[in-house]
Amino acid sequence: MTIDLQNRTAIITGGALGIGLAIAKSFAAANARIEILDLNEEAMLKAAEAIRQAGGDVQTTPCDVSDHTQVDQVINAIATRRGAIDILVNNAGIAHVGNALDTTPEDFERIQRVNVFGPANCTRSALRHMVKNEKGGCILNLASIAAVSAIADRFAYATSKGAVLTMTYAIAKDFLDQKIRCNALMPGRVHTPFVDGFIAKNYPDNQEEMFEKLSKAQPIGRMADPGEIASAALFLCSDQASFITGTAMPVDGGTMTLR
Repeated sequence: MTIDLQNRTAIITGGALGIGLAIAKSFAAANARIEILDLNEEAMLKAAEAIRQAGGDVQTTPCDVSDHTQVDQVINAIATRRGAIDILVNNAGIAHVGNALDTTPEDFERIQRVNVFGPANCTRSALRHMVKNEKGGCILNLASIAAVSAIADRFAYATSKGAVLTMTYAIAKDFLDQKIRCNALMPGRVHTPFVDGFIAKNYPDNQEEMFEKLSKAQPIGRMADPGEIASAALFLCSDQASFITGTAMPVDGGTMTLR
């Protein structure tokens, strides 16, 4: 199956590293015009250089997705520059470890502002342009298996991803008539720089052992590669998935059903 996103502009938040970068590279290889929004300017420059060297069309913009005014300015500028916004991937997010007692109110609010307000801000801004497009558009939200499956010490994070999941359903329902599809991905544990950093910080003396333990906690026996999440994202944002909306797709190595 060949997927072609020729002449489509795709905004990918948090696209400088990890899953977001893998999605940006995958979409660029499918001929999409890539717009990366991130706060890590150094990583964005490296990401853009890699995509351009592979022949891709990419622009980068620093953006705090939790700031709705900044989001509106950035996305309006992209729409002006590109002519339309066809795809939005709400990937930017942050993690937190803690239960309901040891998660501070400040930490809880910080997670929601990025993980919930962020997708809401970007979606609201992108939708204003998508509804003007006769072809409609596609929005993909990065949720998590934590949205529907209990994971220890993920109180704030799980709350945020549950909100992202139900946000997906609401958007899909409300914008059917405008030909705008909205779906979510629910990854399990993915081998990203965040995972490596988490292990190094919390288990400095037995990093290899913890990596193995975390990998084998998933029935398939390993973590996902970011490219595997990107493949699912590419499909859901393509014409091949034109009959799919309001769906949450697990990409979790069997964690939700086989654990």
